[in-house]
Amino acid sequence: FTESYLRLMARAGVIDDSLRDAALGQALGFRQVGPPPPVEWSERKGANLVRARLTSMLGVPALYDLDRLDLTARSTLDGTVQEAVSRTLQSLRDPVAVQAQGLKGFHLLERGDPSRVIYSFTLYEHSGGANLVRIQTDNLDQPLDINAGARLDLGSTAKLRTLITYLEVVAALHERYAGAQPAELRAVEVHPRDRLTGWAVDYLARTPGPPLTAMLEAALERRYSASPGEAFSTGGGLHTFHNFDKDDDARILPVRDGFRQSVNLVFIRLMRDVVDHYLYEAPASLARVLEDKHDPSRQAFLSRFADREGSEFIRRFYRKYQGKTPEQALDLALGAARQTPTALATVLRSVDADASLDGLTSVLAARRPGEKLSGEVIEALYDKYSPATFSLMDRGYLAWVHPLELWLVAYLRQHPDADLSQVLHASVGERQAVYGWLFKTQRRHAQDKRIKSLLELQAFLEIQRGWQRLGYPFASMTPSLAAAIGSSGDRPAALARLMGIIVNGGLSYPTVLVDRLDFAADTPYETRLSRSAAVGERVMAPEVAAVARQALVTVVAHGTARSLNAALQRGDGGRHVVGGKTGTGDHRYETFAPGGRLIESRVVERAATFAFLIDDRFFGTVTAYVAGPKAAQYEFTSALPVRLLGILLPALSPLIDAGGGADPRAGAAPTTTTASR
Repeated sequence: FTESYLRLMARAGVIDDSLRDAALGQALGFRQVGPPPPVEWSERKGANLVRARLTSMLGVPALYDLDRLDLTARSTLDGTVQEAVSRTLQSLRDPVAVQAQGLKGFHLLERGDPSRVIYSFTLYEHSGGANLVRIQTDNLDQPLDINAGARLDLGSTAKLRTLITYLEVVAALHERYAGAQPAELRAVEVHPRDRLTGWAVDYLARTPGPPLTAMLEAALERRYSASPGEAFSTGGGLHTFHNFDKDDDARILPVRDGFRQSVNLVFIRLMRDVVDHYLYEAPASLARVLEDKHDPSRQAFLSRFADREGSEFIRRFYRKYQGKTPEQALDLALGAARQTPTALATVLRSVDADASLDGLTSVLAARRPGEKLSGEVIEALYDKYSPATFSLMDRGYLAWVHPLELWLVAYLRQHPDADLSQVLHASVGERQAVYGWLFKTQRRHAQDKRIKSLLELQAFLEIQRGWQRLGYPFASMTPSLAAAIGSSGDRPAALARLMGIIVNGGLSYPTVLVDRLDFAADTPYETRLSRSAAVGERVMAPEVAAVARQALVTVVAHGTARSLNAALQRGDGGRHVVGGKTGTGDHRYETFAPGGRLIESRVVERAATFAFLIDDRFFGTVTAYVAGPKAAQYEFTSALPVRLLGILLPALSPLIDAGGGADPRAGAAPTTTTASR
């Protein structure tokens, strides 16, 4: 067949006669041996990672199709160091190795079967206008990627996102008021609940014209109580929070110290100030107008506000769901809701008019794994939370989703080809209804409660936009002060991206795993593609990045990751400068009786992570994770990944001690993956 095709191509002018004759003169040899023995998945982590990325880059449907290409791909992975790290992670399944590495102890692997702990490690290097993936591996013998493929409760790592949000608010206030004269600053109208603007105006009046860095440093010295004795109205209810270390309970700490020691109540109160700033900063904000229940202009204002603000939310939600299939849109909407049976039933019935009882059963089984709900209970949920029973506003409140988001998803399900102008035209009545009901005079207490919920939801939509700009991986976040300490979840890969932005001085660069592609080498069709340097995108002020970086360094020097200090010696006698943020997540499903009494607490998973930076160009994450009910047997905290990074540093030394690995474009020794010819 090969010879026939050669003659056909020559006849058609695809190749010339001399090439045809040269090819016909070649003897074809066929493999006489069988395929090599299967290799453990864990031994091919790097190659499998590259192959999976290639299928996406090249648009081929499967690995089988990739193997049909005459292609050699070069990755940025350091094969030698990757293998050494993988071996270490694999060894930690053995209790003897755990003991030998000093990982058996308080807040480490004192309890639980070590073979069930999944470890994931990533290391990136900024070089040549990109963030190069140097190491990405785990000890799991299957394709699951906990680094980028799951929503994990990573606890106090959220304090880094919260701190940056706070610093960006301060930076915006500096830009607005730093050039004002003291008399002008004293004349600024500041709402009593907008404590951040109040502090900024006062600081600038006392310290005229300071550079931004000085004001950011001063903002880190603002003090908050760490007392757990206050109940916070947030997330649609009244909540209390606790510190990890009870010795912090009686302290009043600067933000800087609260971050270094990871004190929960400091960040709950800091997030409250950020939320109030977004709500009360503008003189004509809805929050301000709604304070005066007897203001005669409220009704007219509400009508204008509903049209303007409602239209903005419709635009935002339209962008979120544009191009999604009905199934994808439903999954997004369900993910935005509280993960309670009531909320999930409300979203499903609101979005899908044709949803069946079996459909609700499937949703509850997928999103409440391990929870046994009887058929009668599910049927009652299905009947009770029909759209005919509750108004759009009430359904948004029950689901803890903006009501206009529920409406838009349902509308696009019925009108999949509708453009934005059609959606805006169709939503006029709903926009008025969502806000207009607040001004009815009956049931003031219920109205006030819903007003607060709606306002808080709007503030968190603004916070979410800032988080997403810096790589937050999800389309929604939990609209509660608890988001400051991790209730919204995260991914290690997203935290690594945030670390990269900080390392790169506020610039976002593309992540590169495959550096060069060679097609049909040594043939007339040889084609070589290589990466060109990218220009970073400014997503964070350089001053904010520098102050955040220094705060991260203090976490290792004197804070929750200080145990790492003993491992920071370089081969040349110097010391690495390492910063990072620790986080521990004990994810549970909890059931409460009327009055708030806890009647069930069921562990779903446990995770601990350390997002880190090393010197001026390396950054990454190390994560420990246990899934399922057996996670209740473990008590490890972020002390485990911190200790593990210290164990891995000697293996990383060929990369990091030299001040950076070689640029693969200059001939380093990266991992190479070759598809069959």
